[in-house]
Amino acid sequence: VSKPDLKILVLDSLTGNDAVNQAREFDKYVGVDAAILTKLDANATGGSAISIIASIGKPIIFVGVGQGYDDLEQYDPEKILERIFGRE
Repeated sequence: VSKPDLKILVLDSLTGNDAVNQAREFDKYVGVDAAILTKLDANATGGSAISIIASIGKPIIFVGVGQGYDDLEQYDPEKILERIFGRE
């Protein structure tokens, strides 16, 4: 596709700050419209989500919380904050 309508970057939440670096580089060279953060069901708090949004200024639209098709959830910043601060 030479002129896509939407460019979504999919990032692994287990990579932590490397996901932030990847997001910056992809946005710099490709231009990212939004992101999906995967593997939030693993041992990750999701703290990289806040850093990704702050570093590239683009939204996270979905998070992956499992391996099934139904395990893709709409991004909810409140849930991420609950995970980070242990209120889950």
